[in-house]
Amino acid sequence: MEISTTSWILANLGIFILGISKSGLKGIGIVIVTLMALAFGAKASTGLIVPLLVVGDIFAAAYYRRHVEWKYMWRFLPWIVVGLLIGTAIGKDLPEALFKWCMAAIILLSVGLMWWWDLRKSKKVPTHWTFGGVMGIVAGTTSMIGNLAGVFSNIFFLAMRLPKNAFIGTAAWVFLVVNIVKLPFHIFIWETISWDTLVINAKLLPALIIGLLSGVRIVRAIADTHYRKMILILTAFGALMLLLR
Repeated sequence: MEISTTSWILANLGIFILGISKSGLKGIGIVIVTLMALAFGAKASTGLIVPLLVVGDIFAAAYYRRHVEWKYMWRFLPWIVVGLLIGTAIGKDLPEALFKWCMAAIILLSVGLMWWWDLRKSKKVPTHWTFGGVMGIVAGTTSMIGNLAGVFSNIFFLAMRLPKNAFIGTAAWVFLVVNIVKLPFHIFIWETISWDTLVINAKLLPALIIGLLSGVRIVRAIADTHYRKMILILTAFGALMLLLR
């Protein structure tokens, strides 16, 4: 695969940001997706990035293992798997413009709802299974099509009012499972993972490691009281970036 210097710079920057994101600075996934799409193309980058996502998830799942809230993971995860199957089936034929506008609208509406709850100082947590079901299916579908599940998992875990470390640890385990499940779909159905892409992954691995270590230091410095607002702002910013892609 012939890859230009510009593409390598964009890819290394994207994977560095991926490491920061996996360490707990959630809501910047769209920046990573955009940079990788510019470097390798939209569909090719969707599969190429998955092995690096798994590496980042393993690190985060191990680092935050003591903070996992398993009941929320199992409430959310099965619906994501359903969404993955839907995304695999429709991903090749879905018009990108329609996908982009629908996802941005859903994200902004959800963030607005979270912000409204915060302004009312509401401590209410959604308990009906349909909330986790809808968020999970949309997360799984967007994960397969564009690696955008992070924004919907953010909304779900923010709605559950998990503290910072529990938020990061639970999300890490959810996405470790999700991204491992995605591997065979990308290898055997979409054929977006190959030996060539794994060689590229190996060359990008140092950027991921530096990002992971940097992200841990950044997240540690953020107070729990500010973390929730930061995630809401980054998630809304991601939705706006999606519209501008």
